[in-house]
Amino acid sequence: MKHAGKMPWHLWLVGVLAVFWNAFGAVDYTMTQLGNRAWFAFMGFDDATTDAMLEFLGAAPAWADAVWALGVWCGLLGSFLLLARSKWSVWAFLASVTGVIGSMIYQADVDYPSSLADVASSPIMYIVLAVALGLLGYAWAMSKRRALR
Repeated sequence: MKHAGKMPWHLWLVGVLAVFWNAFGAVDYTMTQLGNRAWFAFMGFDDATTDAMLEFLGAAPAWADAVWALGVWCGLLGSFLLLARSKWSVWAFLASVTGVIGSMIYQADVDYPSSLADVASSPIMYIVLAVALGLLGYAWAMSKRRALR
């Protein structure tokens, strides 16, 4: 049996992977908020779809942007806190999950223009939610094992 408080090797692995995953989300959030057309091209959008996406996102209510930001930035914060072995990572990941769910609620209730039908039907938000829940569960388990302080 492992000693209470001993850091398991996989905490580093999960923490580093979480930082990369959530850093990508932070870059996506930032580039999207800035309307960076090169980012949309990098993500595979043509000019017409980029225009439609920017118009669609610009019409989103402030609360939708706020929950998206909560999900993104708290996920990144939680990742760094996990690497720092802080029990606060659990709370940061919980806030991130809350943000992801808020984003999904908004996306489920909004009418996407037909030009964004492929975006609307993408399973990415379910993948994001699964990863966010996985990170929350992992941080909680590490906290219970006293690997986090």
